[in-house]
Amino acid sequence: MSDSADIADLYSKTLRELARDPAHKGRPETFDATARGDNPMCGDRVDIYVSLDGPRIRQARHVARGCEICQASAALMAELVPGLTQAEAHALGRRAGEVAKTGLGDETTEGLRRLSIFSVVHKFPSRVKCVTLAWNALDAALSGVKETSSE
Repeated sequence: MSDSADIADLYSKTLRELARDPAHKGRPETFDATARGDNPMCGDRVDIYVSLDGPRIRQARHVARGCEICQASAALMAELVPGLTQAEAHALGRRAGEVAKTGLGDETTEGLRRLSIFSVVHKFPSRVKCVTLAWNALDAALSGVKETSSE
């Protein structure tokens, strides 16, 4: 496969649509937890805002700046985590990173199936952090940490 084909695969139609028209974008008026994630190597930055309902995430919103991979990951994270416990959200975030690192998707649930858009990222190891930044910021917010870095 040529380099140009690989680059085309990296930016799939689904990924580009998530990045260009993300659901759950913007800072809400009220929230229970927030954190900022920065990737100083490439300039990606994501702010995550989480509202909780007891042990479950009621809502997640994001403001992402950076590459389309980072923006798509933040949008998908905010779409998938409502209704999950903090532990379930953390596990899903770890799975997103594994998909990006290994290229091995998982079809067992709808959420895991949706993460498969990041499977091609394994061909570009420096871009794995673009996938994981929003998930790391979510973990930081849920842990009471205000900032995290991909470095």
